[in-house]
Parts: sequence; C-alpha cells; structure tokens
Amino acid sequence: MDFFHGLSAFPPTPTDAEGQVDVAALSRLLDRIHAAGADSIGLLGSTGGYAYLSRGERRRAVEAAVDSVGGRTPVIVGIGALRTDSVQALARDAAKAGADGLLLAPMSYTPLTDEEVYQHFRAIAETTDLPLCIYNNPGTTKFTFSDGLIARLAQLENIVAIKMPLPADSDFGGELARLRPQNPNGFSIGYSGDWGAAGALLAGCDAWYSVIAGLLPAPALKLTRAAQAGDADEARRIDDAFQPLWTLFKAFGSFRVMYTVGSVLDLYRAEPPRPILPLSPQDHGRVEEALQGLIDGLSG
Repeated sequence: MDFFHGLSAFPPTPTDAEGQVDVAALSRLLDRIHAAGADSIGLLGSTGGYAYLSRGERRRAVEAAVDSVGGRTPVIVGIGALRTDSVQALARDAAKAGADGLLLAPMSYTPLTDEEVYQHFRAIAETTDLPLCIYNNPGTTKFTFSDGLIARLAQLENIVAIKMPLPADSDFGGELARLRPQNPNGFSIGYSGDWGAAGALLAGCDAWYSVIAGLLPAPALKLTRAAQAGDADEARRIDDAFQPLWTLFKAFGSFRVMYTVGSVLDLYRAEPPRPILPLSPQDHGRVEEALQGLIDGLSG
C-alpha cells in the first residue's frame, strides 16, 4: 500500500452555496496535485469538508476525482459519517467509483466507547476490500484512539494505516518507537497537523497527510522529499518559510485559511459552508502576506 506513504495531499472541495460540488474546480486542484508528483490524494478529508456534504455530492466528488486522476495518482477517500450503515454505503460508493483506499474518522454525537469504535471499523472493513486508514482526529471527533485500540484494529485485514494527530510533547520518535512494536510489520503510521510535518518526517513517520499540499503541493513535496532523504537543514529551511501559514492555521483553523489561500492564488472561488464564515478582510491580508513570505523564503 505505497499510497499510505510519503505526501498525501488533501484539497478543499469547492462547492456552491447549496453544497453542490464544482467538478471543474475540483478537477483543476487534483490535476495540480498530480502534476506536482504527490504520492496520493486525500479526497473528502476534513480539509475537503466531508461532514458538510450529502452522500450524493460525496459520490460526485469521488467520481470526478477518479475521472481526473484515476490510475495516475492514488485517491484515498474519506467516508466518515454518524451511522455505521451510512459509512458502509459511502464505502461502497467509493469502491464502485474507483477509489484506491479509504480514510475513516469515528464521527459521533453521543461519545463513543472503544468497543463501539472497534465494531464500527470492523463493520466497514468487512464491507469492502479497499485498504482502510484509521483517522485519529480528536480535534473534530472528540475521540482519541488508545494504543490498545489501534493495535486491535490493525489486526483486521483491511486496516493498514493510521493518520495520527501531533503528539502533545512533539516527541515523534518516542511515539513511533512505542507504536511500531505493537502493530504488524508494514502498518503505516503517518501524521496530520502541518506545522509538525518536518519533525514527524525527520523522525521517520511513513506519511504526511497534508492540508497545505491540497493547494500548494510543490513546496509541500519539497519538504517531504528533503526530510525523507534525511536532509534536516533543507527540511527545516522549507518549514521556516511555511511558519507564517502554520501560525494562521493554528489561529483560525486550517479549514478557514485554505478557503482564503484558494482565493488569493485564484485557484477557485468558493466560501466555506455555513455556519463557517470566511476570514475577515484584515485576516485575508495576513494570508496574502504569509503566501508572499513563503514564495520569498523558498526562492532565497
């Protein structure tokens, strides 16, 4: 499952005010990611606003992605939903459309127990043969996977990877050293949280599940390749150029900032789904400054 390694780029899903996917705009973003050489595309992740889209529009996005880059760049599709049967339907839709892999976060309204999450994932893993990545995203789901639950899920045949949040102490090496012996050989451990990417990659994680690569795949790939090659100085230099954007991600949430990045770069025109509001004109200006700083930093 090489597509759970390296750089996985997570683009926004441009939609109109009614939540209908702008297929042409989405395809342009995906073609841009493919042209840059990312290792995979994370479609309908948190950056892709999966929770705000209907089943029909999610199917429409997957079909558009496969039509655009299918067979050229692997497409990993987010299938999170509140009900297990809904997730099973989304998994079947993604498989039928030609997705290469699946990404699942345990969405809930009522807080879930470990056993409920295990049975949820087990039911999905039995629905399709597609490889499945666990999405450990307590920031949105309010559920944190314990080491024991990860190890238990990794014994299921189709579950081959996990997308982890950044460790609170930034000790990527320690966390990887703890998790790897508990899970099967080849089980992929990757991280989200773009401001920790350089540290995670230099510590030897398998994948960077990247928000910014959804719109700026080329510099994100440069950071990834430098870290994979063990060139810490170059990885840190690129990461330093990204720091103003990382600051904005942490201040406003990457979901909001990415809509502004798309607008500033003239990649697509869309507002985030309500009730999420666009950034203010003043903060829009801060995003412009951060992007210019990135360009200047990488050209220096």
